[in-house]
Amino acid sequence: MADSIMNDSVSRAPKSQRTQTISEMAQNETIGSQVSIEIDDKKIDVPLGTTILEASQQLGIHIPTLCYHEDLCVAGVCRICVVEVEGQRTLQASCAYPVTSPVKVKTHSSKVRRARRHILDLLLSKHYGECYACARNNNCELQSLAKEYGVDFFRFGHPDKPLFEIDDSSYAVTRDMNKCILCRRCVRTCIDLQEVGVLEATGRSDKIKISTFMDKPLADVICINCGQCINRCPTGALRANDQTDKVWDAIDDPTKHVIIQTAPSPRAAIGECFGLEPGTSVTYEMNTALRRCGFDKIFDTNFAADLTIIEEGTELLLKLYKALVEKDESIMLPQFTSCSPGWVKYIEHFYPEMLGHVSSAKSPQQMYGAMVKTYYAELNGIDPKDIVSVALMPCSAKKYECNRPEMCDSGHKDIDFGLTSRELAQMVSEAGIDLPNMDKSPFDDPFGDATGSGMVFGATGGVMEAAIRTVVELVCGIKVDDLYDHANVIPVRGFDGIKYAEVPIENVGPVPDLLKHLVPNWDWLKGATLKVGVCHGTANAKRVLEDIKAGGRFSQCHFIEFMACPGGCLGGGGQPIPTSPAIRAARAKAIYAEDLSCEVRKSHENPAILKVYGEFLTDGPCGHKSHKLLHTHYTPRGKYID
Repeated sequence: MADSIMNDSVSRAPKSQRTQTISEMAQNETIGSQVSIEIDDKKIDVPLGTTILEASQQLGIHIPTLCYHEDLCVAGVCRICVVEVEGQRTLQASCAYPVTSPVKVKTHSSKVRRARRHILDLLLSKHYGECYACARNNNCELQSLAKEYGVDFFRFGHPDKPLFEIDDSSYAVTRDMNKCILCRRCVRTCIDLQEVGVLEATGRSDKIKISTFMDKPLADVICINCGQCINRCPTGALRANDQTDKVWDAIDDPTKHVIIQTAPSPRAAIGECFGLEPGTSVTYEMNTALRRCGFDKIFDTNFAADLTIIEEGTELLLKLYKALVEKDESIMLPQFTSCSPGWVKYIEHFYPEMLGHVSSAKSPQQMYGAMVKTYYAELNGIDPKDIVSVALMPCSAKKYECNRPEMCDSGHKDIDFGLTSRELAQMVSEAGIDLPNMDKSPFDDPFGDATGSGMVFGATGGVMEAAIRTVVELVCGIKVDDLYDHANVIPVRGFDGIKYAEVPIENVGPVPDLLKHLVPNWDWLKGATLKVGVCHGTANAKRVLEDIKAGGRFSQCHFIEFMACPGGCLGGGGQPIPTSPAIRAARAKAIYAEDLSCEVRKSHENPAILKVYGEFLTDGPCGHKSHKLLHTHYTPRGKYID
């Protein structure tokens, strides 16, 4: 069946060869030329090289897809998007058919419908499992297509037992290859989008399967736990390692004090799981829902993001002082951010010699965990062993991060469980809560106060923007609003894969009280230019790191933000499915809108942060106590020490 509907050699060729073939087919055409195409009796002019699928989308004509994804290169392997092209002997994959001359297309002829139904039947003949017991039930593209094409029995049979063992070795990602349909989205995500290369299609013919290196468990290969493969898998073959049952057990245990912190990105996305449009913020409705679920306290991760800015920013200033004033040649610049655990694991695997560039500051999630089981426990007279600390994150890698052996500086496991946005949505539904219609309620003290700077952590460039807002004011003695309208640092915003910006330091002010124990003055920075970089997605991280190694532009930077996921945290591996550029842009819009609505928008102006340094971290940022609780302990060369 598959051979009878295979496309011609154009779509099967490698991209470089396809480009050459298209050029030959369009000998007399030029770049920018328009081509007329007729689809289901509707005519449209499209740029040369536009695929039939893209033209159909412009006309509002639905063509089903499985292997196709907006974020990924064309594969054309599933064939579910086949159409009839006048003059062609066989059906063509619309996602991989570039229009180079006027054509007429039928997208739902009887021949096309039969072919799609047969393809679905063949896929289902290898697809083991019951939909009602699947994590993707009611959000599965294969299930939706089976309904759309009236699949009411298994024409070619159905597996009665699993062929593969479920791989749940990873803290972050669970693989169930019994549900895999070989669309290769995960492969293209891992190889092309992230350039990690953990997954690959191996074998031939009916022996093809998606494998890791030597079929090893995910925990034993170079997986960075980013979960981007999950976000693009059309079925339940990939999912996050779910620990919600253990969270419910803790909530139901009267001896446990269960708290949850919520990161900024889930608030702009979790509503999608309840039918809301992408970019609908439900921050305060979610607080009420969490209380209804049984959590004892709801805290704002943005508080810890503010704390991160103070610690990481101070660390940068100290490194600059040692390098520029004290001439310490051991200092490794530029400093890299450390908020993204997927990024940290990436550099550990692929560029371990550059670990000394990574800030020792923990991520906001882990800073919060340490503060909860020390400062918060002391304030409330609670034994830390009775506190169960849960983190709501947009990220599957956060599950791995909270289980890293060094993340226990409070004397206990700093974060007990990490939940994704999808998992919390399931918990809320399980509790019978209609999230969008909940009343609004605030976060709890003492970690209820946060700033807009903490909020923008959720988007690529957000950590850098928050840092610039604080560093400019602490060093220059001016309002950052004087440099950037409404303190919106536009040069580091947006979805360009790699960004570069310069911040001039024309004058300096006095050293604020918070930092007087660290440097005598800022005179050594007067007239300097702070050079910063931002990148998101590990494929872009690779380009920046290689540029640094080659002595390129980014080697001259002082501070670079790295995020493992496309779009930053708002595109994390734990966010609602589906994802696309438009969806990520809508989430970013919600994040920046909430930032603008905050009464305080700069981390160093957060009164709760100043209170923490006054009462608990009394030796100040990067002091002994804060370094013990809020930083990982490794030397500038990247080797961990006790």
